[in-house]
Amino acid sequence: MKKIILFTALCLAFTACKNEVKTTENKMEEVKKEIAYASFGMEINDADALSAERMMEHYKNMKVGDTVNSKMRGTIAEVCSKKGCWMKLDVGNEDVIRVTFKDYGFFMPLNATGEVVINGKAFVTETSVDDLKHYAEDAGKSAEEIAAITVPERTYAFEADGVLLKQ
Repeated sequence: MKKIILFTALCLAFTACKNEVKTTENKMEEVKKEIAYASFGMEINDADALSAERMMEHYKNMKVGDTVNSKMRGTIAEVCSKKGCWMKLDVGNEDVIRVTFKDYGFFMPLNATGEVVINGKAFVTETSVDDLKHYAEDAGKSAEEIAAITVPERTYAFEADGVLLKQ
């Protein structure tokens, strides 16, 4: 009788351990599926991020000097080719948002492409000719393209404190 009880207890122990391992593996697979971003700067999530179109509605109503805390999604159009210290997001209709990083606390990979979620402050500014030429130089533009810059530009800008790069 003792052998039967001991055998049953061992079978239950092995069965219980086997089920526990499967549960753990399934949970690990679920976590891996949820992680789809590389994170830069402050830790953020993608919940409640505005679409690029919705964000542009806010930008169109802003004046130079206005600032709005926000989180948005966009597609990388260009990244600084020297350090990754800025990027431009394509938001459609030939509009771009120039993104810098708070206190130069982090940079993007030089080869970054695809969808991002950014969190921080959106604002509108007027960019001087000198700054536009500097940015063009950082982007690797030709001398002719840089020389053609002669007029300041109204710029949709964003100072990001956190970025999620979709992998």
